[in-house]
Amino acid sequence: MNYDLIVRNVRLVTHESPQTVLTDIAVTDGRVAAVGHLGDATATTTVDGGGKLALPGVVDAHQHWGIYNPLEIDAETESKAAAQGGVTTGLNYIRTGQYYLNKSGAYRDFFPEVLERTQGRAYIDYAFHLAPMSKEHISEIPELIEEHGVSSFKIFMFYGGYGLHGRSADQSSFLMTPEGERYDLAHFEFVMRGIQAARNAAPQIADSISLSLHCETAEIMSAYTAMVEQEGQLTGLEAYSASRPAHSEGLAISIASYLAHETQLANINLLHLSGRKAVEAALLMARTFPHINFRREVTIGHLVADYHSASGIGGKVNPPLRSRDDVEGLWEHVLAGEIDWVVSDHACCRDEMKFGSERDNVFVAKSGFGGAEYLLPALISEGRKRGLGWDRIAALTAWNPAERYGLSGRKGVIKVGYDADFCLVDDSRSWTVRAEDSLSTQEYTPFEGFELSASVTDTFVRGHHVFVDGAIQGEPRGEYQRRPLTSE
Repeated sequence: MNYDLIVRNVRLVTHESPQTVLTDIAVTDGRVAAVGHLGDATATTTVDGGGKLALPGVVDAHQHWGIYNPLEIDAETESKAAAQGGVTTGLNYIRTGQYYLNKSGAYRDFFPEVLERTQGRAYIDYAFHLAPMSKEHISEIPELIEEHGVSSFKIFMFYGGYGLHGRSADQSSFLMTPEGERYDLAHFEFVMRGIQAARNAAPQIADSISLSLHCETAEIMSAYTAMVEQEGQLTGLEAYSASRPAHSEGLAISIASYLAHETQLANINLLHLSGRKAVEAALLMARTFPHINFRREVTIGHLVADYHSASGIGGKVNPPLRSRDDVEGLWEHVLAGEIDWVVSDHACCRDEMKFGSERDNVFVAKSGFGGAEYLLPALISEGRKRGLGWDRIAALTAWNPAERYGLSGRKGVIKVGYDADFCLVDDSRSWTVRAEDSLSTQEYTPFEGFELSASVTDTFVRGHHVFVDGAIQGEPRGEYQRRPLTSE
């Protein structure tokens, strides 16, 4: 049989087994056609994997294209950086208001423009999570699911009373919400009711419809920010962590979880848990409300960097990087199987945007940074030395997010019938992170100088060899993914 592509001599990684298997992978029409020793089989293109690891393409469930740069530019440049790190599908959070398209109004007008601006530009497959910011958006949830294949939504719990970058601001102008409406706990409740109503109306796809929450408490952060700045004893990322204390996350997680219980919204994703207190609160809520199907997310940044080891205030992010004890605490929960997926939270913020006139003042810097290119290499590097199995790495980066977000059956595993999304990893090559080597347009990285022990050498998106020998090749092949995907 003649295939479109055969990748020979690779060590297959799957979420189903901690052991790797030496094998070949064949691709036809963008799907995996065979996995096994293919002998004399031929293909239009043959790649020698050289005994490298073949991992399922990363489903990076938390990115932000277009937050600080034009959406159409980020779709191109930041998808290149994602492919550099073995990411084959990126799920991007987006909303109305300042940043992104800097527009308000109905999603029926806003979202088609999002799709138009990204079409034909991305080098990886992509989808979007949307945030209902107004009453009108809540009413549009069924339409977004049915017409556009958007099955995941988001709430930013602190937005109604606290500035995005650290100081309170005019929230009505920032959020561009309609006059007379508030982005507060009551709105969050009604978002949950709207999503649950949509789940009830579409039981056949209800498992793929979920709500994600950024859990921080505005009132706590406002008070602590004022206190930390007034005292002036802490500086840099440590000061920022103190200004957004860990118990602020825990409190918000508790509130969100009770609202999910009240509204009977069963699918809740708790995003970027930053340390011990956040995960402890999340696990407590899971025990308290066993009928809620919680999922817990951690970013690679919070797993590898603390507020002392990160390279400068470029590591400012929400929620903040925490202490080294929090980093190790997150790893304890990862190894215990209590974290469901690991993401990049990639938000390219270039130097001219990131830093204020006082370049060393963390409170005037913008929040967020890129990092999709480091997600898989850093997780392998730090995880393997701690005893994290290959099956868990595959689950954390591919299978679990694909299953939760309506991509299962097509994404998340190297298996016959699935999209041929995979990457090759050299786990014998150590290297030093340098921002200048990244394909992102961001000129710095908080991981500068970090030593990693694994490197992505090749990335395939639906069988297209998009990244090889340190460079992107070919034209953008990424496609918008309407969810839930079907296996047809």
